[in-house]
Amino acid sequence: MEMTKWFDTNYHNLVPELSSKTQFRLTSTKPIDEFQEAKAQGIETRTVLKGPATFLQLSKVKDDANPNFDRWTLLDDLLMVYAEVLRRLEQAGATWVQFDEPILSQDLDQAPLEAMKKAYAFLRSAAPKLKFCLTTYFGPMRDHAARVAELPVDLVHCDATRAPEDVERLAKALRKDQALSVGVVDGRNIWKNNFDASLAILKKAQAAMGDERVWVAPSCSLMHAPMGLRYETQLDAELKSWLAFSEEKLHEVSTLAELAATGKETAALKENRAAMESRRTSTRIHNPEVKQRVQSVGEQDMRRASPYIRRKEVQQARLNLPLFPTTTIGSFPQTKEVRAMRARWKKGELSNEDYNRFLAEETTRVIEFQDNVGLDVLVHGEYERNDMVEYFGEKLDGFTFTENGWVQSYGSRCVKPPIIFGDVSRPEAMTVRWSTFAQSQTKKPVKGMLTGPVTILQWSFVRDDQPRKDTTFQIALAIRDEVVDLESNGLQVIQIDEPAMREGLPLRKTEWRDYLNWAAQAFRLASSGVSDETQIHTHMCYCEFNNFIDSIAALDADVISIEASRSDMELLEAFKEFDYPNAIGPGVWDIHSPRVPSQAEMEDLLGKAARVIPVEQLWVNPDCGLKTRAWPETEASLKHMIAAAQSARKNAREPAMV
Repeated sequence: MEMTKWFDTNYHNLVPELSSKTQFRLTSTKPIDEFQEAKAQGIETRTVLKGPATFLQLSKVKDDANPNFDRWTLLDDLLMVYAEVLRRLEQAGATWVQFDEPILSQDLDQAPLEAMKKAYAFLRSAAPKLKFCLTTYFGPMRDHAARVAELPVDLVHCDATRAPEDVERLAKALRKDQALSVGVVDGRNIWKNNFDASLAILKKAQAAMGDERVWVAPSCSLMHAPMGLRYETQLDAELKSWLAFSEEKLHEVSTLAELAATGKETAALKENRAAMESRRTSTRIHNPEVKQRVQSVGEQDMRRASPYIRRKEVQQARLNLPLFPTTTIGSFPQTKEVRAMRARWKKGELSNEDYNRFLAEETTRVIEFQDNVGLDVLVHGEYERNDMVEYFGEKLDGFTFTENGWVQSYGSRCVKPPIIFGDVSRPEAMTVRWSTFAQSQTKKPVKGMLTGPVTILQWSFVRDDQPRKDTTFQIALAIRDEVVDLESNGLQVIQIDEPAMREGLPLRKTEWRDYLNWAAQAFRLASSGVSDETQIHTHMCYCEFNNFIDSIAALDADVISIEASRSDMELLEAFKEFDYPNAIGPGVWDIHSPRVPSQAEMEDLLGKAARVIPVEQLWVNPDCGLKTRAWPETEASLKHMIAAAQSARKNAREPAMV
């Protein structure tokens, strides 16, 4: 199945596929088993299920025989499975069940709203003894709030950190027999809750509904926040006093509930106010020079010297690339040995000299490998990097780091986001050393590899005391300095990855344009300090491009690579309708799987791409970086990929070279 990120989170989801032949049945008793496991320990839990409307809305219709198949005709069959789960939970002694319907934070047509009405009426009749909690988060319900109040549910939860206005809407709309769960503690970030601000929201709800009908909660699941600050022994006391991880957030929930109930001026409230004031006035946060530089940015700073059609000519004259040029996205396998050496170095068991010698050997080896297999544009492998965001954060002012601040990315894979607490700047070069070393090992061009400003923002815990746009532009200026340094040190190709641009989209389309404008400006600010001869690449992860393809073009990257193999090149449909002017590398190898695709499969994908994109604009590359793959599958897959590109060159007409 395809993989994508829904809403504006960094969690990767597998996309269910639906067709007219789809049949639903219960294949796992996991929700019931977990409820019983907790109950056996004396813990009463509220089982959480993905709501049926959200499940169907976010699934993908994939039916070649019936491409216009209506997914909502599957609702009745799906509800029978939900009903079976609810009956089993009732029999196990459950009291509450929670249904997550986060699509209520998005623009919706009538179909999912009508499906929701039908679904909860049916489920209520199927499990009359259970109490239902309907939960939405990440954004405001707005006009959906009135419809939600009509549903046969006992408790409605809203995200008051993203949409405090929903509290008043729901307080007016809910029936007397319904309660309101107010998500005042941010489950998506790591800053300590402002008790005074949260209490003001809770008091409004209490005034409208009464104390007994108002619940206090986190805004959403705490899967998006690290476990607890007690695992952090290296953070300094001042920074630590500003933070709250999952365990601390649960304490905040209970403390706020107590404060809202009693109205007393407690020691906890005074301590919270002191932490808010400490952070607000700290000189560690604000850098006047950085703020002034952002204010001085003009349109000329966000524009390359010449349009792409001119840049294309001078770049080809310099790089002399073949038709269907081949490259990879950046990283190569981070083997157990690489990770072990990095761990030893961090613990002080390996000297800087020995560690750098090891990195040089690995980099030399990967350059030699790429030369031997015949790649056209090489990468240095990124052996010195722990994570594509954390690595840069460690070298930028305004960031701090945790020891154990892990959050899920997909499956069992986790990331450890840095924390942006202050104004961002680059004190010194970050990547020049290893990029120039790699370039010295080959006559072929080596890409300088950087992470883009929007992605660094999205994949960090971001300060909440200034607009996200301002923080992004600060990061963009730091990346711009690095791009200029790479060019001045002989790098002819520089890639600035922006895989997170799509996930930064606001949930309501009416708010997209402003975000897309400044996100594209930030990329151009980072990339436009170089000459026409320097080729700028970018990379984007799984996402639907149809709704913002014009903004992708507005980045004005010379080459964009995208993940397309899982969708069988269907993601290129957006490029069919939009005359995309620059070069594009649709991925022909799904790197999220250990499976080695054949040369014939890759040739087939290239053929499909060539029916949408002119061959003189096409590059050949994997879907993403190779960090998580093993060497045997990497070597075999790259050889197949290069052979597929060579075959495509032979079979192509003789158009002008890229």
